[in-house]
Amino acid sequence: MECPHLSSSVSGAVDSLGFPHGSPSSWCCSVCRSNKSPWVCLTCTTVHCGRYVNGHAKKHFEESQVLGNSQRKSEKQEKEKSHHSLCMDCSNFSVFCYRCDEFVVNDTKLGQVQKVREHLQSLENSALMGDRQRKRKLQESPTVDSKLLKDNDGAALGATGLRNLGNTCFMNAILQSLSNIEQFSCFFKELPAVALRSGKTAGRRMYHTRSQGDNTVSLVEEFRKTLCSLWQGSQTAFSPDSLFYAIWKIMPSFRGYQQQDAHEFMRYLLDHLHRELQYSRNGALLPPSPQDGVRLSAAEDKCCINGTASVVTSIFGGLLQNEVNCLICGTESRKFDPFLDLSLDIPNQFRQKRSKDQEPGPICTLRDCLRSFTDLEELDETELYYCHKCKKRQKSTKKFWIQKLPKVLCLHLKRFHWTAFLRNKVDTYVEFPLTGLDMRGYLLEPENSSPGSCLYDLVAVVVHHGSGVGSGHYTAYGSHKDRWYHFNDSTVTLTNEEAVRKAKAYILFYVASDKNTTNSTATDKPAADNTAPDSVSSEAVAQDEVVADTVAADKDMAALDEADTVSVGAVTESEACDEEDGPAIHVVAQ
Repeated sequence: MECPHLSSSVSGAVDSLGFPHGSPSSWCCSVCRSNKSPWVCLTCTTVHCGRYVNGHAKKHFEESQVLGNSQRKSEKQEKEKSHHSLCMDCSNFSVFCYRCDEFVVNDTKLGQVQKVREHLQSLENSALMGDRQRKRKLQESPTVDSKLLKDNDGAALGATGLRNLGNTCFMNAILQSLSNIEQFSCFFKELPAVALRSGKTAGRRMYHTRSQGDNTVSLVEEFRKTLCSLWQGSQTAFSPDSLFYAIWKIMPSFRGYQQQDAHEFMRYLLDHLHRELQYSRNGALLPPSPQDGVRLSAAEDKCCINGTASVVTSIFGGLLQNEVNCLICGTESRKFDPFLDLSLDIPNQFRQKRSKDQEPGPICTLRDCLRSFTDLEELDETELYYCHKCKKRQKSTKKFWIQKLPKVLCLHLKRFHWTAFLRNKVDTYVEFPLTGLDMRGYLLEPENSSPGSCLYDLVAVVVHHGSGVGSGHYTAYGSHKDRWYHFNDSTVTLTNEEAVRKAKAYILFYVASDKNTTNSTATDKPAADNTAPDSVSSEAVAQDEVVADTVAADKDMAALDEADTVSVGAVTESEACDEEDGPAIHVVAQ
């Protein structure tokens, strides 16, 4: 955005160039001495840490805005308030304005911001040259990068961050979450590289990427390369620019550097991966012999070759039964809806904000959200059901049952709602279990499933930080080999279960527990008036079930985004995470 506060905030800093010495990316906060996510004030050149460290950069701005209670706001004082409002990321040199609450893309007439960037870049280059000269003097082989994440014993843990390419935290959070779902990520990582595959590409969707020049590669290939780069331990951060560029080519809604909705992105990504795996037939993309747990069922064994299933629908695919009853004549209608994720409302009684003087109300739990999803609901006047017996639209009730549980249960908490012409966020904390989520009570016929056969354990969480419309930031938690990690773009830190429990989850990924021997399915009720939506292929999720003949076999995922989808790009939250994801390339959240 065009910032009006540039001239008053950067003039003094540029004239004096009173910046610290050494590499800007390793500068320390003047308050807490942390060298993580340093930001430099463009008024006084003081260095402070970002929001996800101790937040001293924002506190510095807020303290500069305080005027004496007895003082009158003169023109001079108001001008002083615009000082200290701009800061620059010491790692990628993007500029953020606290007063505008946005990243800044313009410069002063004298190009002062660019002068600051050039000065910081020269300091960074000098530091790098010094490091190279010292390395040349070393006779032994280079040691392991000291910045790699290590455990208490000093062993490298292999966690790799993803660089922010400019408001791409929504993508990074989803990619990190999917990488921690072993059944899913192993399938892609075990695929052969595109150069080793068969040359038959009839029917495949091919895209150009910057890294491959004129060579054409698929979204599956770029996704595979990204997953292979994570958890290998050879680098602290990986830049997913080739994947991002491929996404731009096939998902026009995600072009540009504006903030996007992580849930919306996940649905589009899984949709297009599923489609490309379907198109990859006749030996064009031969999956390897997967590990136990990755192998598809007998009916789905033609996955990615000549069937309508894919590893996406095999792992994430479940089935809902939707029952609608006419309140006038009592006619009951049932249909089956395939799903890759369930979008859950946060019940209204938990949304009310309480003042500091009020006692805290009851805590909303994930069970409350699931119960609200499956409870009997009377449709309002705008959703009148057309009754074939009454031959007109009538008042009716609706109820969802889970017909088939997936291997990986993805739960999306609907935190963003339209109120009049505004889109607000429901910031209510929702308590969720880390292990032992029992879904048996939400099945159509729970008595047909044995106790303990429907248990799920948490493997990843996506969190949205921010409260307004305009900006925001996404991070993720993931469980890998019995350790919990926090993924904040290029920064990965070890964390604990308590920190995960306290997170205000936006998307939860649960994996079927090892105690589950089979996916619980209910098949007793007859199906009537069954029509499958234009979304996930129902053959992929229920080919072996009684309901297979009720869902069109050739339906794909063309309208996956129809159910409870928020508009693309609408989630652009603005308050709590101002500095995290700016428009400049390689922006790293502070």
